[in-house]
Formats: sequence, C-alpha cells, structure tokens
Amino acid sequence: MNPLSANSLLLANAPSSFIFMGKPIDKDLHHRSVQRALELGRSSDPDALPELIELLTMPAAEIRRLAASAIGKIAPFGADATTAVEALAPVALRDPHPQVRQYALKALKLYGTAARGHLHDLDDLASNERVKEYVRRAAHSAAEAIREAVRQAEAGAAPRCARCGGEVTAEENDRSRQAFQRTFCDRCFDEVFLERRNFDTKVELNKTIIAKAGILVQSDGERRIADWLTAHNIAYRYDERFRILSGHAVRPDFYLPELDIYLEYWGMDTADYKIGMLKKQQLYQQEGKRLISIYPADKSRLDALLRDKLALFGFHVPPRCVDGR
Repeated sequence: MNPLSANSLLLANAPSSFIFMGKPIDKDLHHRSVQRALELGRSSDPDALPELIELLTMPAAEIRRLAASAIGKIAPFGADATTAVEALAPVALRDPHPQVRQYALKALKLYGTAARGHLHDLDDLASNERVKEYVRRAAHSAAEAIREAVRQAEAGAAPRCARCGGEVTAEENDRSRQAFQRTFCDRCFDEVFLERRNFDTKVELNKTIIAKAGILVQSDGERRIADWLTAHNIAYRYDERFRILSGHAVRPDFYLPELDIYLEYWGMDTADYKIGMLKKQQLYQQEGKRLISIYPADKSRLDALLRDKLALFGFHVPPRCVDGR
C-alpha cells in the first residue's frame, strides 16, 4: 500500500497524532503528504494524477488544497482530463473548506472542454451568496474559461501564438491555455516555461530571511509584514505561483485568501523596478483586485498602516496584539 494513502493517515491512538476534523491524524504522515503533494505539483508528470487524486481525499484541508493545485499544474502535460475533472468537480462544488474549493475550481478550469458538463453547477455556485466571495469568483472564472474553451472548440478557428503570431494546433492551444491561459505554439511554450522556471529558481535563491511562521522571505520589509499577519492570525499565502491578470502573469508578495486581498511590498528604488511596479499596480486596478501597497518608509508604522488599510476593506483587526516589528 502506498505509504501516503488516505487510510494510512487514520492512525488512531498513535502517540504523534493530533485531531483534525474529528479524526486522529499522524503528524509525520501529514507532513510527508504535504511535501509529496508539493513535489508532484512540481513534477510536470501526468502519471502523478492517480496519487494526487488519492491525496485529494485526505482529511486535512491543507493536503486537499495542495493536491487540487497540483492536479491543475499537471494539466498542460497530458494528465487525463476526464479523470481529473471527475475527481476535481465534487471537491470544487462541495468540499467543506472554502480554500480547498477555490483551488479545485482553479484547477478545474484548466481542463477546459472536459469540464463542460459542470457549467450549470459552476453558475449556481458563482451566484450562491452563502459561500465565500472568493469561492464565487473562482467559480465564475472557471465557468467563463470553460465556456471559452467550448466556444473555441466549436468554432474550429485556428488560434495564433501570442508570442510569435504563428498558427497553432488545437493540441498546442489546449496545452498553453491550461498552463498560462494564453495561446502559444510548442516552441514558444517551451521558451516561456523555461523562462518562468528560471525566474522561480532566482526568486527562491533570494529568499534568505526567515519569518516567525518559518517561511523564507526576500527582505526585512516582507518579514515584518509576514510576522504582523502571523501575530494577528490572518491567513496568508506568500509569493504564490503566477496568477493571470489581463493576460499577464503576476506573482503577488502576499495574498490574504479569507479577505481576497493582495498585499505588495515595493522594496526597491531602481528605474526598472518602478516601471514594473506601476505596471503591476495598473493590472490590479484593471482587474478590480483589492490591493494594499507597502513601501520601505512604512515599516516604522506598519501596525497602524495595515490596520487602517484593512479597515478600508471592512476588516477590523482586534486591538490585542502589538505591531509586527
């Protein structure tokens, strides 16, 4: 039996176990499952799909969220679309944890026409005011992407590469849109994929400062922000993988999923950096995203600044913690 199978996590009375969703879970196996989901998501291996589907059934929401995200990441590399959709759809529509649903919805839309049978359910979810707003947005985005994939398939028009302008095949179009939500020929796809992998590596090497939550960040300003969020029990994702805004890939410094707020620390003062900063801010504005901008001069008043800016979005931080310096 696979050591990371769902059943192997349910080790009752194990001395290293803790209770999650009313069930005992072995801490070591939980940690290994998290690491395995991350590894499979980075593998680009479509044969990882069965193992990821098994991880998608785990009791811990963190594992299910990472498994759903990983299933989306392997979509461009030939993962069986029908099988992936059958596994993702119930999670996207009914998982008890809203962040798991959000990531399952993001993955589901990457399988395009294979998910067309779930459009009605996605529309219902997008209009359901009883669920989190960011889940509704993810459902709407998934439905729109799937409809566009269906429209293109039915139209039969030959799409063109967004990079070189050449015609691309249906297979090339599906692969690139699953990975980047843009159309690339295979040659340009490989170049873009390599560029982004190199960028990822460069970013990871620059993460040398440890925050209180145990994550590595790139600057003192980011550390202070991370520590402030941790001190105030505000869930965040640091340096999430690329998000597509108006056809452009962006990588937010912080994303607060429970609040659907992006937080950027603009820590450099070069001309090229400022040009990129203004472009990124413009993309957030065009997409209607809720953005909080922090600058180096703000570090000394970080607590008051973050409280005030979060309050503008209707979130009031309880006055029980000291600032994050």
